[in-house]
Amino acid sequence: MPDGRVVATTDLLVEDQHFRLDWSAAADVGVKAAAQNLADVAAMGAEPRTLLVGLACPAGLAVSWVLQMIGGMAAECRRAGASIAGGDVTAAPCVMLAITALGELAGGRPVTRAGARPGDVVALAGQVGASAAGLALLRAGKATRADAGEYGAGESGASECGAGECGAGESDGSEYSASDLGRLVAAHLRPQPPYPAGPAAAASATAMIDVSDGLLQDLGHIAAASGVAIDVATAALPCGEPTRAAASLLGVAWQDWALTGGEDHALAATFPAGSAPPDGWRVIGNVREGDGVLVDGERRAAGGGWEHFR
Repeated sequence: MPDGRVVATTDLLVEDQHFRLDWSAAADVGVKAAAQNLADVAAMGAEPRTLLVGLACPAGLAVSWVLQMIGGMAAECRRAGASIAGGDVTAAPCVMLAITALGELAGGRPVTRAGARPGDVVALAGQVGASAAGLALLRAGKATRADAGEYGAGESGASECGAGECGAGESDGSEYSASDLGRLVAAHLRPQPPYPAGPAAAASATAMIDVSDGLLQDLGHIAAASGVAIDVATAALPCGEPTRAAASLLGVAWQDWALTGGEDHALAATFPAGSAPPDGWRVIGNVREGDGVLVDGERRAAGGGWEHFR
């Protein structure tokens, strides 16, 4: 690394725990594995550079599947400005991926979870709730992997809405199309983190995190590390029409997906009071004295988000 400092992260993906082979094509698995690691690097304000890939799989798994999976991973690396440097392979009863991602700070400072201060604003780059909506559609049998088409695949994809471009709006989301639902399935199978938003925010952000386990849960990590409370305004959350349409179709509240659904890999950060977040960031709340995470000024009766051992 020309900077001389390295940001490092590692993540595990296990078949039937983080992905299902009957839902995901091989390339989908590769995209997701790369995205969730590269997003962690960007969330520290670093530029993603390298992946090391550990693969464990059954001896009978087709070589073509592995090559397609690596192809999806390489395509997502190119989107982030990174590459695959090497790794290891071994036999196992199911497919497992252990990814290590490295990034460089390019002369900047690492942004941790511990710097938020009362008075800061909370902002989001990317989308929340779309991946959870896609997962719900798959579980309910309302959509399949085929509906995702090539939305969000590699450099050619488009996410549900650009960072900060779509707000809550007034529509009830009752109208939907196959393409709308397909985009949500793609958001779950092939998340598209806003990688450049992390380094762009590094100069002014006081704390930052990748939203992988749910917005409330991940903001809770910032609140705990910083010794503050964070208040999220649901009216400010970016939620596009496809997510609202899916919520109407399944009879659920889109706010639950946006607040507790994970795997969109948006970036959440806090910025000093009185300063405008960089382009592509949307203010969704504020930091105050106290502890934990509030929603519209109140504590939720129950938590939410992904918990590995629950």
